[in-house]
This record gives sequence, structure tokens and C-alpha cells, in this order.
Amino acid sequence: MENNTLISKKMWFILILFGLIGQIAWAVENMYFNLFVYNTIAKSTETVTLMVQLSGITATIITLLAGVFSDKAGNRRYFISIGYIIWGLIIVSFAFITKENTSKIFNISDTAKIISTTCAIVVAMDCLMTTFGSTANDAAFNAWVTDNTSSSNRGKVEGVLSIMPLFALLIVAGGFGILVSQIGYDGMFIALGSIVVISGIIGIFLIKDNPSLVKSNNVFYKDLIYGFKPSVIKENITLYIIFIVMCIYSIACQVFMPYLIIYLQEYLKFTVIEYSIVLGLVIILGAICVVLISRASDKYRKDKMCYIFTAIFAIGLLCIYFVKGENHTLNVILLGIFGFVMIVGYISLLSLLGALTRDYTPEENAGKLQGIRMIFYILIPMFVGPAIGQALNKFQGTTYIDPDSLQVANIPAPEIFLVASIIALLMFIPLVFLTKKINKEMNK
Repeated sequence: MENNTLISKKMWFILILFGLIGQIAWAVENMYFNLFVYNTIAKSTETVTLMVQLSGITATIITLLAGVFSDKAGNRRYFISIGYIIWGLIIVSFAFITKENTSKIFNISDTAKIISTTCAIVVAMDCLMTTFGSTANDAAFNAWVTDNTSSSNRGKVEGVLSIMPLFALLIVAGGFGILVSQIGYDGMFIALGSIVVISGIIGIFLIKDNPSLVKSNNVFYKDLIYGFKPSVIKENITLYIIFIVMCIYSIACQVFMPYLIIYLQEYLKFTVIEYSIVLGLVIILGAICVVLISRASDKYRKDKMCYIFTAIFAIGLLCIYFVKGENHTLNVILLGIFGFVMIVGYISLLSLLGALTRDYTPEENAGKLQGIRMIFYILIPMFVGPAIGQALNKFQGTTYIDPDSLQVANIPAPEIFLVASIIALLMFIPLVFLTKKINKEMNK
């Protein structure tokens, strides 16, 4: 496939199919795997925290390795297609992970051991699923897009791919709660996994590697450590400051995001319909605003716009912290309003920081710096953020006795939004340095 200005209908189909399905799978993992564990296995936020942390570590390591391996193999199509097939099969397997099956297979009768063993299986399978998801989507698919686009059409392609997470978030947040209430978690996993598998099968027949893609003979460890070299950091200092801003932003998100739906369900007592409608409307309205805002980002300085949306993001989180009165109807309305404020800041910052990252990433060394990006965007936030959130949940100590297991159940604390708001405000510190650096570069 050649890097022409015009993109064929076949390529657009591949981009949209694999971009959207991949993002939906990731969104379900980030939002509903946590709820699945909490509702069906253990009323424990500790298991959720561990699952998110290990998933983040796995995603970072595998993306680094898989990217290098696909370079050395001179092949993307099989990494994508076979990766999606295995990814989907593992998602389907979650339909069969139950406490009852654990008891039968391992011949365990003690309730506590059944729960702990089932939790261990879920965490292990989640890491395995992340392994193939990161290989197929984060590493191979993203590299394939780069291979098959050029400077003349890459902006258009990235524009389409950048809205896929929003579509996925809308579909998952607005519809999967209702889907689960109708067909159960097992039905949801089978349906989603089957779609991912079918996508992989389609990929075998449709995806072709760029003829110019050849096997790489680069020394692995040199590419791996490239971004850690002091000379490279000094040469690309603006990019690394952006990485720090993004890291703080992502930590703030991970303090509350893994527990968000559990919080709505258990603390605010929202029904599935209520939180599905609220989240759906908030994301739709937020996305519309962000589309309008993104047009302005081409006219105004992106770093300066980050100040505005950092404040909006922090204010939204702070307001959500105060939504905890006795009036349930009022709570639903207020969460919709304050959730809208938060999501505008959340999505706008994601878009602006993503654009800044692309602006300051040197094209000739983009691949070598992906590992550094993953460390700041994924590894550190997904380890630190949930650890802070879980510490707050544990410190607050809001619990109840689960009537099914008779175990003490944890409820996420509202303080996760307060602390996330405070952490978000810390973004102003590196933003000041970023603005000074960009001003200096512009005045040269």
C-alpha cells in the first residue's frame, strides 16, 4: 500500500474497524472489568487496584517488546490479525470465570479461598489479555498506520483515529451497563470477544503490509535505551516536559477512574439506567464541545489552552466530590452537570497534550521514543494513581457486609475526586516551564 495523499476505501475500513473495536475493548477493560470483579467475585477495591496496576506494567513492557519484534520480523499484518483473534478469545474466556467454576475445577469449598483463587485467575487473565491487546493494537496497529500513511495524509488519519476513544467511551459508558443488565457479564464477554475475533479474521484477508517494510537489523537494546540518554533528553527537553504534564494528568485520572462506576453504584446508589444515561449524555455533550474547542487549538497556543482546561478539569472533579447529599434526584442532576464540566476538561486535555506530543516528537526517532511515552502515559500513572485511590478508600474505611459472601466489602470514597482535583492542579507547575520553553524557542 503506497503513501498517497488519497486514502482508499479499503484502508479507511481497516482504520475505522480496528481503531474502534480496539478502543471499545480497552474501554470495557478499563470500566467494566473492574465492575465485573466487584459485582460477581469480591467486593474489594484492592483487587481492582492490583488488576489496574499489573495491566499498566504489562501494557508498557509488551508494547516495547512487540514493537521491536514486529520491526525485526518486517511484518505487522499477522501481529494485528492473530493478535486480535487471541485477544478476543481471551475476552470470551472471562464468561467462564466464576466462583462456582473455581470451586469445581480446583475442588475448593472454603469461601475465602474460592474468592482469592478466582481473583488471582482474573488478574492473571487480565494481564494475558493485555499482552495480546497491546501487541495487536498498541504496537502493531499503530506501527501499521505509520507505515501506510505519509505527511500528506497522516493528519487526516490521526484526526479520525483520535475520536475513536470518544466513540468507544460513549458506546461503553452509555450502552454496556444496559447490555450487562440484559444478558449478564457472561453474555457481554462472549459478544465483545466474538466481535474482536471476527475483526482479526477479517484482518487476515484485508490487511497488507507496506511493500517498503523490511526486516530491521537494529540492535534491540540501543533502541530501548535511546530515550533515556541525557543527550537525547536535552535535545528534546520540550517533549519531556510535555511527558511530565501528561504523567500528572494521567495520575489524576487513575486516582478515580478505576472506581468511578463502582462509586456511582455503591456510594451514590445509582441504578444501571441512571449511570448509563448520565455518563452517555455527559460524554456526548462533552465531545461536541471538544470538537468545537479543537478548532480553536489550531489558532491559539496549545500550551496556553492547557491552563484553562486544567482548571476546568480540577473544578469539575472538586464539584463531583460534593455530590453526596441525601436527595437522590438532585445527586443525579448535579452529577450530570459537574460530570459535564469534568469531561470537557478531561477530553480537551487529552486532545491538547496528544497534539503537543505529536508536534514535538521528532519523526526520525518517533519509534524509539514510544517506550518513554508509555512510561509517562501508562506505567507510572496506572501504578501510582490506583495506589493513591486505594489508600484513600482504605483510609476512609466505608464498608458493609456483603450478603452473598458475608465478607467485608469496600466502597470507594468520595475523597478520590478531591485528591484527583488537587493532583490535577499540580499540572500548572510543569506547564509554566513548558510555556517558558516554547516562548524561548519562538523568539529564536
